[in-house]
Amino acid sequence: MASPPDGGPPVSLSEPSGTTTVLISEAVPLRPTPSALRSTALKSFALQPTAVRCAAVLLMALAAAGVADRANAASPGAAPATKAAPASSAPRASPVTSDARRAWRIAPGTLDAVLNRFASAAGIELTVDASLTQGRQSAGLDGDYTLPQALDQLLSPHRLQAMRSNQGVYTLRAATHDAANVSAGDAVVLPTTHVVAQAVGLPEAYEGGQVARGGRLGLLGNKDLMDVPFNIASYTARTIQDQQSTTLADVLDNDPSVRFTTSSGHMYENFSVRGFPLTADEVSLNGMFGLSPYGHVPTEFIERVEVLKGPNALLNGMSPSGAVGGAINVVTKKAESTPLARVTADYLSDAQFGVQADLGRRFGDDEQIGIRFNGALRDGRTTLEGQNKRRQFGAVALDLKTDRVRIGLDAYTDTEKYTGGSPWMATFATKVVPPPAAGTNVLRGEFGDLESTGAQLRGEVDITDAITAYAGIGALSYRYAGFITGTRTGPIKPDGSYTGATYYQRGWTDTLSLDAGVRTRFRTGALKHELTLSATSLDTTSGNVFTTSSNYTSNIYAPVDPTLAQDPGAAPKTADTTLSSFALADTISMWHDRVTLIAGVRSQRVRAAAFSASTGARTSNYDENAITPAFGLVLKPFGPNVSLYGNYIEGLTQGGMVTDVSAANYGQIFAPYRSKQAEFGVKWDAGSFTNTLAFFQITKPGMIKDTATNTYNPDGEQRNRGVEWNVFGEFTPRWRVLGGVAYTRGELTKTAGNLYNGNTPYGVPKWTANLGTEWDLPWVPGMTLTGRMITTSSQYVNSANTQKIGGWTRYDVGARYATRLYGKGVVFRAAVENVTNRIAWSGTFNDGYVIQNAPRTFKLSASIDF
Repeated sequence: MASPPDGGPPVSLSEPSGTTTVLISEAVPLRPTPSALRSTALKSFALQPTAVRCAAVLLMALAAAGVADRANAASPGAAPATKAAPASSAPRASPVTSDARRAWRIAPGTLDAVLNRFASAAGIELTVDASLTQGRQSAGLDGDYTLPQALDQLLSPHRLQAMRSNQGVYTLRAATHDAANVSAGDAVVLPTTHVVAQAVGLPEAYEGGQVARGGRLGLLGNKDLMDVPFNIASYTARTIQDQQSTTLADVLDNDPSVRFTTSSGHMYENFSVRGFPLTADEVSLNGMFGLSPYGHVPTEFIERVEVLKGPNALLNGMSPSGAVGGAINVVTKKAESTPLARVTADYLSDAQFGVQADLGRRFGDDEQIGIRFNGALRDGRTTLEGQNKRRQFGAVALDLKTDRVRIGLDAYTDTEKYTGGSPWMATFATKVVPPPAAGTNVLRGEFGDLESTGAQLRGEVDITDAITAYAGIGALSYRYAGFITGTRTGPIKPDGSYTGATYYQRGWTDTLSLDAGVRTRFRTGALKHELTLSATSLDTTSGNVFTTSSNYTSNIYAPVDPTLAQDPGAAPKTADTTLSSFALADTISMWHDRVTLIAGVRSQRVRAAAFSASTGARTSNYDENAITPAFGLVLKPFGPNVSLYGNYIEGLTQGGMVTDVSAANYGQIFAPYRSKQAEFGVKWDAGSFTNTLAFFQITKPGMIKDTATNTYNPDGEQRNRGVEWNVFGEFTPRWRVLGGVAYTRGELTKTAGNLYNGNTPYGVPKWTANLGTEWDLPWVPGMTLTGRMITTSSQYVNSANTQKIGGWTRYDVGARYATRLYGKGVVFRAAVENVTNRIAWSGTFNDGYVIQNAPRTFKLSASIDF
């Protein structure tokens, strides 16, 4: 029996806490003191959306007690200062001697960010009073200096100086009027320093806090966006919480190159990136495929959402479904140095109520051990008439950080249930008809249940100062039942009538994911190398079965209760897939890092087998290999704040198998399809905001039929060419921007019998734009107003280009207010999405099928820190 057109039964698809952060560094994460927190609470209130179940009460009490313990332990007369936190990951910088001259290239930005990057490069530990750096900008550093000279260049314009203690820790303070009065023991001019900079797992947040300065590039690890030849974006927990994002799609509403391709409120989230599909199973968790929750990835435990645009087989290996337009990776939260106990209550129209909690604390003399708990419970009516949804989520993250070892364990359980109907997609008999009213439920009575339970253990160890080994292992168990996919209507006639059927599905997926590698840093003459050897394995076993109801007739403008399919019973094993690979990549830099070259190759093996649901017999077997290279170049001819870049990289998709029994080559299996991208662009870091302009071309092969020989071959091709402009950061200290514009020209260049050559692929709009802004009201401390525009131009519904949906624009507005009540930090947030209540066909999923957007939606929340 054929699978439903919208994917069929689901198969194996596969900010820092605290109210202010002085230095959030890729090298030295600093913990604000209570006085520093109080001094900047209204300006920099970093609250994150998080959740709790009943068991969270004990952890909350523990965390709250920890805050009190620390406050009571502080000396009454102690000067406020931040302290470096323990390491988590990334290579450590070697300490720089005071009398050694070296070339410094520190990009401009806020003073705290610049000092943080300097501390990382110099290999020193730095403490600072938040009030000394708040609101100050720095021109950075570009030149040859000793350590004391470099510090003086950075600090003297702000009348600051750095004092070194006997333990080698540098402390920032206001400059004295008479430098001669500074004792030799305190002065910055000392012969050497022996303190090694601490390393953390994530690049620091950029100015404005909405986007990070970099993200994970697969086997290359975390990289600064200015140092890599790819277009990447990393959205922070602050963005998630301030926008009250409840799903991954909400977060990606900030990116002009990403579009949501399933109906709003559907049980699965699928996307397109640069005009190519990316399905729910291809979202990676902490850099590993096959471990993220199915359905909707909970935002409560996410620290970062990282988007890498373009094919990425070298960097990440082949994704479970072979996405080539880009990669989406979610990074989980870990405990920060500041104890955290936060509870959030929220409301989502029509009547969805939820409670969340985020609890975290570190333990040990050097805060080596951390624990963080996130939980959520949400229940109530949705904007779809008659539908109710309930979600329960809980996650715990443990981590250990020492000078040379970083280990993290994540475990979660996530359950989603819905009753009373499902969102749907439409296909048309002849012409595209107008969508029905907002909230119309054409699949009343449908229900579904998704359950995901996963765990991941990752660790890395610095074998020497130049060699780091890493490894990860994770497992996922996923179970589902009900009307999950196949939620379609049509073909719909011009009057809105149609004949349809429903699909009841049961299934399961068990996944085991492995990742291991070693990175080494060395020199060959004037060239610096970072060589990485990586091995990955993703083993997925799944089973599914479904039944189809009898046909029924209805109308999208006056729907009737559909005929529901019967429960098909337990699902047998139907598929087994193993993706394994080995990769080698070298990052070469020269001329004071003004030139960086990345080159590498990955050998990928794909083994897949399918089994009959009725007999259990093997029906197909697949075992193919492919080698994919990649090259990238970054040039900084004008200094560290401008990067010119280019790349050639390939992507992999499992090759097709000929299933047409009438074909002359029935049963033939093709090698994995290799998509190819060429891209070049420029990135400009203006200090407080960054622009990226990228030009790209991606070609993706596909299987087509040669009618003359009655054979199928992998000679089909789709080519997407485009231009992207992304911007983020602060135009002024009170005005932040986030978004961009993308132009994509898709073309079917090779089709069966050349029938559709020159046509535009379905679901590839030429223009997309997402532009958001935030403004802190100067006359109301703690008050911020927000706005966003999301627009998509017209797009074809089918490959034949005989049906087309119009463009649409959505406007969002919101506000938040950060204050203190009874000594506790509180943030109130309110937002209205789709203010004008524009109802439209907003995009496509499969050839010939369209989706409907969400109606006007209200969001309210209140968070309190205990």
